[in-house]
Amino acid sequence: MSETPSRDQTREGGMSVAAIDSERSEADENVWTRRLVLFLRVMAVVSILKGLYHWAQVTGFVGGEDDAFENQAMAWQASTVYFAVIELVAAVGLWLATPWGAVVWLTTVVSMAVIELMFPGIYGGSLIVVGGEALMLATYLALAWMAARERPP
Repeated sequence: MSETPSRDQTREGGMSVAAIDSERSEADENVWTRRLVLFLRVMAVVSILKGLYHWAQVTGFVGGEDDAFENQAMAWQASTVYFAVIELVAAVGLWLATPWGAVVWLTTVVSMAVIELMFPGIYGGSLIVVGGEALMLATYLALAWMAARERPP
C-alpha cells in the first residue's frame, strides 16, 4: 500500500479547493448586498422601537395626563396610530429583507418627512427629524444601488 493519494482523492481535494475559492469570491462579490441586509436589519430594530414608542403613546405608558392620547388633536391621534401600526409591519419586512418590507419602510420614512414638513402642527415640524429621515433614505438608496451593481442582469 503506497502513501501517495489516489487520482480520485486528488480530484476531490482539487474540487473542494475550487469550491472554497468560488465561495470566497462570491462572498467578496456580495459585499454590498451584505451591507444592505445589515442596514435593513438595523432599520428594522429602529422601526420596532419607533412603533413601540407610538403604541406607548396610544396606551398612555409615556407622557402625563396632559399628554394623554384622548387629549390630543384628531390629526395627532390618527398619525400616531398610523405610525404605530406601519412601523411594526415595516420592521418585520425589513428584518426578513423582503422587497415589500423596504416599500413599507420607505412609505413610513416619506410619510414622517411629509408630516413634519407639510403639517408641523401635528408633531412639531422638526427639521432634525426630516434630516434624519432623508439621511436614512439616502443611505438605503446608495446601498441598494451598489448591491444592484454587484448582480448585473
